Amino acid sequence: MVEIKPVVLKFGGSSVATIERIKNVAKIIVDRKNKFKHIVVVVSAPGDTTDELIEKAYQITSDPNKRELDMLLATGEQMSIALVAMALHSMNCEAVSLTGPQAGIYADEIHTKAKIIDIDTKRIKKYLKQDKVVIVAGFQGINPNEDITTLGRGGSDLTAIALAAKLKSPICEIYTDVDGVFTTDPRVVPEAKKIDYLTYEEMLEMAGTGAQVMMARSIEVAKKYNVKLEIKSSLTRKSGTIVYK
Repeated sequence: MVEIKPVVLKFGGSSVATIERIKNVAKIIVDRKNKFKHIVVVVSAPGDTTDELIEKAYQITSDPNKRELDMLLATGEQMSIALVAMALHSMNCEAVSLTGPQAGIYADEIHTKAKIIDIDTKRIKKYLKQDKVVIVAGFQGINPNEDITTLGRGGSDLTAIALAAKLKSPICEIYTDVDGVFTTDPRVVPEAKKIDYLTYEEMLEMAGTGAQVMMARSIEVAKKYNVKLEIKSSLTRKSGTIVYK
């Protein structure tokens, strides 16, 4: 039997910030599915939802219980995955949304900044064999106490790269609101140049100097498991920056 090796697409909060952008994401997914057949999608919470949820928690109490904080924060990604699935259904594309726990993402006990321990991909593979797009909530997993837990800043990138490693994906495409990695922030310096190719080491160096594209720990996981990345925009669809070896 031929092993299924899906392409993993990850969409950040800016890519799903509005209904129009969610519809745009659905179009990108359908285009990629026509090319690659098997697709796993990881989605962040829409826009500033996570920050807004944290703010609400601190309006209730100055010291929110971390287990309950994780329960609250996980709802942002659940909103995104359901809406993306609905957008795909409206385009006659079979899709199923899964929370981190439903997708078999196992994490340690540290609430709000857990580490992924393992991923059981059985359920994901079952849906891929049924020719469905599998949409996974980023940033979350289930801990040994069977409680939902979140992975901290950059957690959705971490989810996508960990899934790509486990599923032996040929590439993990990270969609954001810029066309790739630039010599400096193009939103601040318009004449910044896009970099077409970076090694893991170069990307780690940029993260270490404050570049906001991806968190260092996500790049470290990509390097450890040799996951090829492409960082690109969901808004322009231009070719992005390849990060590999």
